[in-house]
Amino acid sequence: MNIKTTCSIVLYKNDVITLKNAIQSLLNSNKIDKIFIVDNSPTTELQSLVVNIRIKYIHNPANPGFGSSHNVAICEALLFGSEYHFIVNPDIYFEGDIITPMVDFMRNDPTTGMLMPQILNNDGTIQNLPKLLPNPLSILWRKIKRPNKQYEKFINKYELRKISKDVIYNSPLLSGCFTLLNLNAIQKVGMYDDKFFMYFEDWDLSRRVHQEYKTIYFPKVSVTHEYESGANKSFRLFKIFIISAITYFNKWGWFFDSDRKKINEEALKQFR
Repeated sequence: MNIKTTCSIVLYKNDVITLKNAIQSLLNSNKIDKIFIVDNSPTTELQSLVVNIRIKYIHNPANPGFGSSHNVAICEALLFGSEYHFIVNPDIYFEGDIITPMVDFMRNDPTTGMLMPQILNNDGTIQNLPKLLPNPLSILWRKIKRPNKQYEKFINKYELRKISKDVIYNSPLLSGCFTLLNLNAIQKVGMYDDKFFMYFEDWDLSRRVHQEYKTIYFPKVSVTHEYESGANKSFRLFKIFIISAITYFNKWGWFFDSDRKKINEEALKQFR
């Protein structure tokens, strides 16, 4: 039985060397049947990186946003007959076959709607990306990081930092930097919400999937993410971050969100 697996990368004036590393990591896996590159750049200069028949380049200069552009690729993946689809940031790279273990886990448990591997920094340290559902203070506290003692207690719980690093678990929020989607689940709960231009669209999708399926953190394999935290360095990106945060909490509730409390309590029960 031929199970088709696809992936997508959304671009906007990306660094060519970094992007080549991401593309080559995917091409090195014979388990990826098609790579959809959605280029939101105003020009087609990055089309020169299409060096393999497994890559389909889509120029999308209207630049509707990260989630909307991945939706273009997800639609293409469904037309292609794909069952499993990876969302890949252009600053991701990996070695070895990490694709097979992730797809096999999802195939063996169809109640899994989303899966994320362990994400590493360039120096090999772990990025703490699985999370509980946030409230507005969670977002603020992660920015100010004060007072130190109270912040440490908060962040250890919110980012599940005390959980053993090799434990597979069901996390309410997974990062969108490298995510495997069960396309049957996506057809049920919907794709990315295009109200989000960038930031929080992955949390929104993760929460919707988590309501119906498992959203699994799978640290048995890992990828490296050259994370730059653009919202902390650019006023324009910080403004987009704030707008997306407002969109997220307008949608799910600010301080009164009974589902958030229940979902977080269920997640923590796994570790008792």
